[in-house]
Amino acid sequence: MRIDIISVLPELMQSPFQTSILKRAMEKGLAEVHFHNVRDFATNKHRQIDDTPYGGGAGMVMMVEPLDLCISKLKAERNYDEIIYLTPDGTTLTQRIANRLSTFENLIFLCGHYKGIDQRVRDLHVTQEISIGDYVLTGGELAACVLADSVIRLLPGVLNDEQSALTDSFQDDLLSPPIFTRPEVYKGLGVPKVLLSGNFGAIEEWRHDEAVRITTERRPDLLENN
Repeated sequence: MRIDIISVLPELMQSPFQTSILKRAMEKGLAEVHFHNVRDFATNKHRQIDDTPYGGGAGMVMMVEPLDLCISKLKAERNYDEIIYLTPDGTTLTQRIANRLSTFENLIFLCGHYKGIDQRVRDLHVTQEISIGDYVLTGGELAACVLADSVIRLLPGVLNDEQSALTDSFQDDLLSPPIFTRPEVYKGLGVPKVLLSGNFGAIEEWRHDEAVRITTERRPDLLENN
C-alpha cells in the first residue's frame, strides 16, 4: 500500500512513522508513506497557500491552485483508490472504514489547515471525507496519522499475530472483553476462573458475553448494527 499525505506541516507527522508497527510495516515493504508540502506547489514568490475567504469572515482558507497542482501531479503518476480529506464535517472514522481502506493500493490523505480548503478542491478531487471525532484540531495532520495507523496495522504481515487485529474492539461491532495476564492474583484481585480452566469453548463464550455486557453499558449504539 502507498499513502501520500498532503500537508502544510509534513514534519509534524514524521515521528509516528519512525517507530513501532508503522516503521516495521515500511521496513518490510508492506506500506509506503510519502509526505508532500503544499508550499512546494505555491505559484508566487512568497509561497502563499492561504487567503481570506470570499464574502468575508474570520480565518484563512487554503487556496485551490496549490492543492490542485499537487493532487493533479500525483494522479498523473498513478491511479488512486480514494482521495481522502481529513475534516471535522466528514464521516466519522470507524473500524469498518479502516477495514475497507486496508484493501486498497493507493490512497491520498489531504490535511486541512486554517479554516479549511477551497470548496473547489473537494469538488475536483476529493472522493471521501473523514473525521476522527466531533472536535476541531489545528489541522488534519494528527487525524491523518490516526487514519494511517488504523489502516496500515490491518495489512497482512504487519502484525506479528494477524489474529490480533481480528479480535480488536469494533471488528464485530462489540467492545473488547476484559483481559488479564500474570500474576494470577494481585492486591487481592484474581483472574476469572474460566480463563484458567483450559476450556476454550467456555472461555470464548465468557469473552463474548463480557463483550456484549460492556458494549451494552458503554456503547449500546453499536448493538444496533447486529
